[in-house]
Amino acid sequence: MSDRAEMKGPGARQRRTTISDGVKQQANGGKWHGGGEKPPACPGKKDEAARSLHNNGKADREPGQRPTDKHNKPGSPVDEISEGLSCHVLQESLLSSASGFSNYRGILNWCVVMLMLSNARLFLENLIKYGILVDPIQVVSLFLKDPYSWPAACLIIASNVFILAALYTERRLAVGTVSETTGLILHIFNLTSLLIFPSVTVLTVTSITPVGGILSLGVYTVLFLKLYSYQDTNRWCREIRQAKAKRLTRSYSCPSVAQSNGSAVHTNVSYPGNLTHRDMYYFVFAPTLCYQLNFPRSPRIRKRFLLRRLFEMLFFMQLLVGLIQQWMVPTIQNSMKPFQEMDFSRMVERLLKLAVPNHLIWLIFFYWFFHSSMNFVAELLQFGDREFYRDWWNSESVTYFWANWNIPVHKWCLRHFYKPMLRRGVNKLVAQSAVFLLSAFFHEYLVSVPLKMFRLWAFMGMMAQVPLAWFVGRFLNGIYGNAAVWMSLIIGQPVAVLMYVHDYYVTHYST
Repeated sequence: MSDRAEMKGPGARQRRTTISDGVKQQANGGKWHGGGEKPPACPGKKDEAARSLHNNGKADREPGQRPTDKHNKPGSPVDEISEGLSCHVLQESLLSSASGFSNYRGILNWCVVMLMLSNARLFLENLIKYGILVDPIQVVSLFLKDPYSWPAACLIIASNVFILAALYTERRLAVGTVSETTGLILHIFNLTSLLIFPSVTVLTVTSITPVGGILSLGVYTVLFLKLYSYQDTNRWCREIRQAKAKRLTRSYSCPSVAQSNGSAVHTNVSYPGNLTHRDMYYFVFAPTLCYQLNFPRSPRIRKRFLLRRLFEMLFFMQLLVGLIQQWMVPTIQNSMKPFQEMDFSRMVERLLKLAVPNHLIWLIFFYWFFHSSMNFVAELLQFGDREFYRDWWNSESVTYFWANWNIPVHKWCLRHFYKPMLRRGVNKLVAQSAVFLLSAFFHEYLVSVPLKMFRLWAFMGMMAQVPLAWFVGRFLNGIYGNAAVWMSLIIGQPVAVLMYVHDYYVTHYST
């Protein structure tokens, strides 16, 4: 062995050896080198090979021990003096990437504590300045102007007309009394009316509040996506039947295995046996946008799981309402004057002040909707596929975020929009841009129509994701790409909120 220690990568240091009583041993408590023979035992003393280690695996040396070299013999006075004065070894600093150190849990905890303290200060400042603003009664007025008139609820109930129209059209197509061309025209008319009818109603009926309009239009948008998938899947089944396929492929049907829940047994169905009211309304209420003849089913309803999700739904709903009333509304109201006066510095200050509560509310809403609510509905219906989201928080690109934070929408876009465009020979980049264009349309549809004003802020915000995705994918990666995604989420949403609130305020309350 050479007289110098050799370093091989982070944390892989080769220690010098110590020779004691004619037996060679590693100073860091390593392996014996002596033809596989065990070291001789020393009666009355502990084996020197079992010495305690400290300082991240470094051997606890004594002044009288020093590695041998060809100049100094072990146990000589020079060795003893030199060893007693040395205290350094070849090693990197822990914060250096070459050290190989990766345990930064304490720093993460520190960041969490600092975040909690800073938000606690902001919340306390809000209470001192504005008092308690939480008012559950005021929430009811956001949905109802007249307690005896529920136009948004009536609009949602009227959606059953479009559901039944899609079902009966498919029944006629299954028995052949309606041609494929006529059926396609009927479906197009039904789906177009599904978007036009509620928007016209919201724009003309003055008693529908903005919140009620957003809720009803959200229901109709979900129904539009579901019914589009419904007619698309049944058309595929007809094409397979016309091709004299003996059984449906796994893409459209689960394996024929009976699943039981007590006395109830779920058996697989085949086309056109799926065209029933029960099957249709199960799909309407199921937490998915993509239709298939046989959904994966859980074996039973877990009552404790169901109650936990119900408790989370109620708790986080109250928390969301309280945070919006107590934290966001005063900040938005104080932001109107800087925007009217176009005071850029104060606009930026208000934007950054709004970013914290807005982002916190968005995170709570994500958990409330995608985890608590959708799992509650899935457990109640024994819907087996619970992948409603993936690890979007680790996104290192914009496209990864949009593909993983909302899995039901992503599956629908992939199955019924993106892949059909690729099969028709459309360029991949054009198809991706078309997906963002469709998403931008529905974002603007869900905001502009209930507010009864068209400013295209949501549309432009979604379309801005296309160049942002290209920039982040081209120039940023790893933690820098992830930071860019978080920055766009934290800053982008408050900008859109302030734009719409400012325009709504100027339009309705400027006088």
